[in-house]
Amino acid sequence: MKLLLLFCCGLVGLSLADDLYTDRYDNLNIDEILENRRLLIPYVKCMLDQGRCTPEGKYLKTNVKDAMISSCLKCTDWQRKNARKVVNHLKEKEAEYWEQMKAKYDPGDVHKASYEAFLSRSD
Repeated sequence: MKLLLLFCCGLVGLSLADDLYTDRYDNLNIDEILENRRLLIPYVKCMLDQGRCTPEGKYLKTNVKDAMISSCLKCTDWQRKNARKVVNHLKEKEAEYWEQMKAKYDPGDVHKASYEAFLSRSD
C-alpha cells in the first residue's frame, strides 16, 4: 500500500513538473545580457522575427505569449524574477522594442492587465 501511495505521489509530482517551462536555460547571466546591448538586441530581434535565434532565444520565443497571458504561471521562480527584470529593462531603456514586442505578442493590449499585474508583484 505504501508503495502504491509513493508511486501516486511521484506521478502527481511529475505531472506538476511537466507543467513548468524547462529550467535548462535558468543559468543565463541575465544581468550581463541586459548590461551589454550587443548581447541584448539579438535576443530582442529573435523575439520579433527580425534576426537569428540562439537555442534559448527560440525556446523563449515559443513560450513568451503563453507566459504573458498566464502571468508566468508555468515559470520557475528564477524565470519569474528575471522576466520582471528583463521587461522592466526593456520598458525603461528599450521602449521602442518593448512596444514592438507588445504589438507582436499582445496586439490590442488584450492581456495587458494580466502581465502588468504580474510585473508589479515581487513574489
